[in-house]
Amino acid sequence: MARIDSQLLFLTTSPRTPEKMIPEIRLLIEHFTGSHWNNKTQCAFMSILRNEQFFNGKGEKDPAFSARDRINRAPKSLGFVVLSPRISITSAGQALLTSKRKDEVFLRQMLKFQIPSPYHKPTAKAGSFWVKPYLEILRLVRTMGTLKFDELQIFGMQLTDWHNFENIVQKIEAFRIAKCEYKGSYKAFKSEYLCNELAHIFEERIMNGGIQTRESDNASLDKFLRTQSSNMRDYADACFRYLRATGLVNVSNVGKSLSIVPERIEDVDYILQTIDRNPCFIDSERDYIEYLGNAAIPQLLTDDRQRLVAKLHTEFPQMEFNQDVDISVLKDLLADFTEQRKTDTLRRQVAEMKNYRLYDDIQNTFKHIVKKELYDAPLMLEWNVWRAMTMLDGGEIKANLNFDDFGNPLSSAQGNMADIVCDYGDYMLIVEVTMASGQKQYDMEGEPVSRHLGKMKKKSGKPCYCLFIAPSINEACIAHFYTLHRTNISYYGGKSTIIPLSLGVFQKMLEDSYKVNYIPNPHQVRRLLDYSMELVESCRDENQWFEEINKSAVNWLR
Repeated sequence: MARIDSQLLFLTTSPRTPEKMIPEIRLLIEHFTGSHWNNKTQCAFMSILRNEQFFNGKGEKDPAFSARDRINRAPKSLGFVVLSPRISITSAGQALLTSKRKDEVFLRQMLKFQIPSPYHKPTAKAGSFWVKPYLEILRLVRTMGTLKFDELQIFGMQLTDWHNFENIVQKIEAFRIAKCEYKGSYKAFKSEYLCNELAHIFEERIMNGGIQTRESDNASLDKFLRTQSSNMRDYADACFRYLRATGLVNVSNVGKSLSIVPERIEDVDYILQTIDRNPCFIDSERDYIEYLGNAAIPQLLTDDRQRLVAKLHTEFPQMEFNQDVDISVLKDLLADFTEQRKTDTLRRQVAEMKNYRLYDDIQNTFKHIVKKELYDAPLMLEWNVWRAMTMLDGGEIKANLNFDDFGNPLSSAQGNMADIVCDYGDYMLIVEVTMASGQKQYDMEGEPVSRHLGKMKKKSGKPCYCLFIAPSINEACIAHFYTLHRTNISYYGGKSTIIPLSLGVFQKMLEDSYKVNYIPNPHQVRRLLDYSMELVESCRDENQWFEEINKSAVNWLR
């Protein structure tokens, strides 16, 4: 049981992207069903997990802690698994692993998540908790029309008791008015407003001198407020990501805001009108586990046959179906029709990319990414580079992304594979992208990039190359990729052609392809890739090689 001693709203933050828990739950159940969840089992779980293709991480320093962090948080808290007295999967967990409608599974479980509960009990030092967090934040988005990330951070994270809902709404409205009236920079306005809110939230704790954080010996008020602000941001970010997985909300990456998907407003209104706002089974863990793990509750609009049929007719009027079949068949039809609509949308988008109709939008998106003006910049960079590669030079270009029902990027997909895979017939090109910089870039990307390329060589049996794209390239990555050019490593399938390009250079390549009066072809890309292997033999070191290959890239069509 987790003890909560904060005055801020509590939500699960691990894993950061909810879809990532799916293969880990499957692994846990396949290997450890019926076992006790203890230090020995936790270490064994991490030992198996580290060898899985989908695993991104290390978990070496304290494997038992890493296992608890991955399983005790979202998988247990959202009712997908039970860990006591022995490890087992719930009907909700089974649905998550098998259902076509995973967004619906996530939605039901989030709507049941509550504070307090037998799993999460506030201490005497905590604020007043009486809330189903995701239900109330969904209500807040619906009430406000559009909810900015900053508004969710500053005010949504104060919604620890649903009885205070109207007060939070009034605070957001006052914030919006004050923002319009403020004459200085928004950054300064937000910082001052946030500090004032935090000072009010933690007024008693500040007065009593209890402001030292566990992670630091620094007991200053400034340090305390910065720590709480960071906590609020982390919880708000997790809330954004988890709500997005339900399929009910749109995330505006430019505006950093949430809004209800227009086609799902009726679904949301049904939820807000029918689901009890009060936590339940607080003192009965057995009843709470049974309730939380039940895949059939709470009831959604799509559980009502009449409403489901009406929804199918409204959203897909061109589709014919037998409305008298079992409701589970109707739900699968809705999922199939929705998937087909997404496929058709992506196909239309690809056609627009290949015709260069989205050139300006793609370049402008890169500008927003560089200026750090977008929510979830790593996801947006991966998506936008995929769009650019699709436009650039033909071929079959696939992004390792999950898309929502309308073709918008939702999250990075699972699996140990490259961010983008380009099949040009007689050769393959993978593209890896990252927002990381400095030493962190090398630590996160150095080995996985070469491993992904080696895997593609073995799988395809074709010549394979890699572009590594980031806003800036770390020196350690340059040295690593230069070495791999020259070194025959059987584990990576021989010498590895991995070309690091700054985002600015890649944008210049894109600009050149737009300016010429013909459509570049894959052989022109390959000419640059092969030149990198020739060049590495004549350069005195990695710095000269990096400089020369980037010069060649900005002149790749000449």
